[in-house]
Amino acid sequence: MPRKTAQAGPRPSAVIEPHMTDSDPLPQAASKPQKVIVVLNATGRQASSVVRVASAVGYKVRAQLRSLSKDLQLSAELSQLPNVTLIEGSLDDAEFVSTLFVGAQYAFVNTTPYAWTDEVATGKALALAAHKAGIRHYIFSSLTDHSTHDEPMAPLPLWATKFTVEQYIRQLGMPSTFVYVGCYHNNFSSRPYPLWQLTPKPDGSFVWKAPFPPDYPIPFIDTEHDLGAAVIQILKDGVKKWGGQRIPLAFEVLTPLQVCHRFSKGLGRPVNYQPHPLEISIPIPIGYRDQLEGIVNVLCEQRAPYFRPEMEDMVPSISRQLWPGWRGMEEYAREVWPIEERANGAPWIQSGIATPMSEGIPED
Repeated sequence: MPRKTAQAGPRPSAVIEPHMTDSDPLPQAASKPQKVIVVLNATGRQASSVVRVASAVGYKVRAQLRSLSKDLQLSAELSQLPNVTLIEGSLDDAEFVSTLFVGAQYAFVNTTPYAWTDEVATGKALALAAHKAGIRHYIFSSLTDHSTHDEPMAPLPLWATKFTVEQYIRQLGMPSTFVYVGCYHNNFSSRPYPLWQLTPKPDGSFVWKAPFPPDYPIPFIDTEHDLGAAVIQILKDGVKKWGGQRIPLAFEVLTPLQVCHRFSKGLGRPVNYQPHPLEISIPIPIGYRDQLEGIVNVLCEQRAPYFRPEMEDMVPSISRQLWPGWRGMEEYAREVWPIEERANGAPWIQSGIATPMSEGIPED
């Protein structure tokens, strides 16, 4: 049985079927019972953002996580939010999954693709359990399978699994919406992460070396700041508006050169882009090398779109309509990235090198 913390107060069809838009409205009036949302993998970047915003606007949140001890600080933070209950349990446990959605009306699900789980099997089991429990609006974090595009290319393995689950959800006939999330702002780090390392130089500048063409358009989102607000707005609008829809969640589309320009302005120091072959210098999860090499082949060399082609024209306007208070890359670089770097023990910031934020320099 799950342990709970104390409650702190193939081509896809483009047709939207009627069953995908049959649900009750949001938000609830004060006189109605409190709405319950289930959020999976609650300490993840996407899910924790949804938990925070859902709690803030009055949902009762049932937040699942694999282990309370994996991220003690974040678990403690979430457990103190009003109306949030953390539920510890494995998504590979069929009995646990069968109880997750009972009594809830809404769900946000972002599954994980790595070695400890079969993402397709997990995603299907979750969707079926939610369907049986009568979930009224199921929001699934999906991504595209490039082999299903009109001009097919090789699928990115860790994206194609999500798309497979999406197709299964559609077959179930459950009222649902599919969010396709852009690249996270906090992918960037001075640590040697493949694709996203900003390497500090002795003169105080940074260089981003990656295989993206300098003019390749990359969709970005400040996940922790903006995703939760957009998801809750989708729930508020309801399935009559968003049922069966794919929604690209990205608030800016930037080339590598534009990213570096915004980081330069935010940090008050030069940040330069250098096209460079993929480098993997640290241990990575099983299967992730294939994903990285696929990104190089499909996105960088063949310049395939990040989202499905029919979604590209919606970026970033649809996200900005959902959530006008979004945070852009320059603001993130100025106000957030130095804090994250300090928390990660980055030598460049531990040495006391000044940034506009640390010196209290106002923005232009």
